[in-house]
Amino acid sequence: MKNPKRILMGCLVVFLGTLIGNAQNQIGIFENNLDIGSCKLTGSAKYSEADQTYILNGSGTNMWFGKDDFQYLWTTIQGDFILRAEVSFIGEGVDPHRKVGWIVKNSLDTNSKHVNASTHGDGLTSLQYRKEVGADTEEVVSSNTSPDVIQLERRGDTYIMSTAKFGEEFTSVELPSVQLDNEVYVGIYICSHNPDVLERATYRNVRIIRPVDSDYVPYRDYLGSNLEIMDVATGNREIIYRSAHSIQAPNWTVDGKKLIYNSKGHLYNYELASHKITPLNTGFAVNNNNDHVLTLDGKLLGISNHNQENDGTSAIYYMPTEGDSLPKMVTKPGVGASYFHGWSPDSKKMVFTGNRDGAYNIVTIDTASGKEQKLTDLDTLDDGPEYSPDGNYIFFNSARTGTMQLWRMDPDGKNQIQLTFDEHNDWFPHISPDEKWIVFISFPKEVDPSDHPFYKHCLLRIMPYEGGTPKVIAYIYGGQGTINVPSWSPDSKKIAFVTNTNMGYH
Repeated sequence: MKNPKRILMGCLVVFLGTLIGNAQNQIGIFENNLDIGSCKLTGSAKYSEADQTYILNGSGTNMWFGKDDFQYLWTTIQGDFILRAEVSFIGEGVDPHRKVGWIVKNSLDTNSKHVNASTHGDGLTSLQYRKEVGADTEEVVSSNTSPDVIQLERRGDTYIMSTAKFGEEFTSVELPSVQLDNEVYVGIYICSHNPDVLERATYRNVRIIRPVDSDYVPYRDYLGSNLEIMDVATGNREIIYRSAHSIQAPNWTVDGKKLIYNSKGHLYNYELASHKITPLNTGFAVNNNNDHVLTLDGKLLGISNHNQENDGTSAIYYMPTEGDSLPKMVTKPGVGASYFHGWSPDSKKMVFTGNRDGAYNIVTIDTASGKEQKLTDLDTLDDGPEYSPDGNYIFFNSARTGTMQLWRMDPDGKNQIQLTFDEHNDWFPHISPDEKWIVFISFPKEVDPSDHPFYKHCLLRIMPYEGGTPKVIAYIYGGQGTINVPSWSPDSKKIAFVTNTNMGYH
């Protein structure tokens, strides 16, 4: 008779060995890499933990007709997804038909059915596909050429390739009715189009995103969150924390050492040096939303908390950032919902979006007296107010012209001037401490101007402080909670924000 304990121990050893093997093969967010097909020269894939970038080396005769040769860095996934990366060839290269991009495959066979979002050395950009095993490759050519950003999205049997030169907006092509398996391989690749040549490419800001399901219910169903930091000058992003919870609205503390974010009604400190997370004591205020802002000197923290003694209506409070003092309510019970957004530079006034007389407008309140002053008075929504660091202006967003656009006014509400004029819905202007830039989030034109929902394709954009043409600095999946509060680093070089994905996958 076999020993049950020995059998159990043997199975455990095999199981642990499998786990260790998988961990050893992991390359960044990917499971493994290999040369697909018959590559004459062996390819490779390397990951840099320091800047979260990948470098691929690969040869390969071609990725066309009935089979493919290329270096593949892959992982496995099920269902719908969004794949996004910024990619560039290293060096001038040899063959103009060398190519890089994302490829989705049913198997690791050279003749597998696939969908491939590609850009070539000569600039050709196309959505290529093989509908049947061993069939010739077909393609849909994009009008975009030589993009830096490549995104491939699956929605059921439809595939959408979106590409752009970094800083510009996407150009998209769509491929309907390609039936790949629900369980597929996805990954980045390089093909030299010359069996005797190894080409190289670097990939940065690589993201594999699982979007919400089609039956998603807002404010009931939540995705996981990535807490990210971006170098604004270069556009390079770093995920510093991943959570299966919904975390939102990171502030940068004035000493540059911590971020403050909210999750499930509570506030938390994230220490950048140690990566330690600790609760921020807000006393009785444990129904906070994502409207928490520090004074310019960092001594006070303003919050919006849903007051349970007033039917859960959002009210404004403030408290010292150090010590155990309880929050002090500033707005009076019964005046209407109030959502805090900014402090005056002297810390004497708070500016917020308030439901007064049946409409949401921009309001200031004196913290000592509680006296309110309505700065805008329209039936359409005004929101997201923030003082400039010198106190000369209040920036905000308004739907008064039909779409949500950025505006600026004097601190007393006079001289209201529109700053953005395109088809996007622009929210939450945040002014850099050096007063050179405005960063904000842009929702798609399909979104209701009065809504800033969760889980959409959005853009983070930047424009000069004086106004001008906005430039894209990040292509994201997020929205509500991404960048609701001032989130510049004190040196005006970085911003913090949140993106979203189903953490059950990637």
